[in-house]
Amino acid sequence: MRVTVLGTGDTTGTPTPGCDCDTCEAARERGVERTRFSVHVENEETGESLLVDASPDLRQQFLEHDVALPDEAVITHVHFDHLDGLGNAYRLVDDLPVYAADETDPETGQSVADTVREKYDYLSEVDVHDRPPGETFRAAGFDVTLVPVDHPPLVCYGVVIEQPSSERDGADGAKLSLTGDTSYGLPEKSRDALRNPDLLLADAIVPASLCEYHPLGGKHENADGIPRTFGTKHMTKEGALALADDLNATETRLVHLAHFYPVDEAFDDPLAVDGETFEI
Repeated sequence: MRVTVLGTGDTTGTPTPGCDCDTCEAARERGVERTRFSVHVENEETGESLLVDASPDLRQQFLEHDVALPDEAVITHVHFDHLDGLGNAYRLVDDLPVYAADETDPETGQSVADTVREKYDYLSEVDVHDRPPGETFRAAGFDVTLVPVDHPPLVCYGVVIEQPSSERDGADGAKLSLTGDTSYGLPEKSRDALRNPDLLLADAIVPASLCEYHPLGGKHENADGIPRTFGTKHMTKEGALALADDLNATETRLVHLAHFYPVDEAFDDPLAVDGETFEI
């Protein structure tokens, strides 16, 4: 599979409009961006492509990175920076099957699938398919599994994307794991599902040093007292790297990054920028 990380930023992106911090200025000088999160996965065996999350920056992303329009899509949760790009389906595609979890969210009284269906009920192109978390389904020729993660107060899911076993000819197939938006407190069953990826895309909104500026501080501290969760919703850089070690990831790129990263580390590996591609 060929993976293109279309958007690697958090809800405001980098550079953030109107911001003159050192990191945003450096991004402008370097000509790099971190738009809102979205990932394009091309099945090189079937010619199909799968979109994971529909960034509000979807139009710009597809023009900038010259990837094929998606044949199918997966939505991890209902925050606008992962969902609102679906409106671009109008007049761009004839039909877009969209897969989302069928688990009812106590906070909203709806599943992610229900919310997507209601929000885009005016678009005949968007065809929502409910899928149970933890059960594998086929999309764009891949085996896909929605994996429950920890992103309070809403339900949220990571995603596992694998080449189907029937097409592997006895060899191990490629595996892509995405944590989705999550704290370090992923359930062990979800960690097992995400484990041993060829490529891990992990939420790492800020370095742990910034937890002191969050009203709730940090949590999930390691043995040295370093927080692996920023507030309650997202992993720190240190948390994401610890998770990558636990999952035995072959390669890890950190995504969903805020412009609050200090400029001297904001563009260093393994922090991703838009447009990175991977053959796995």
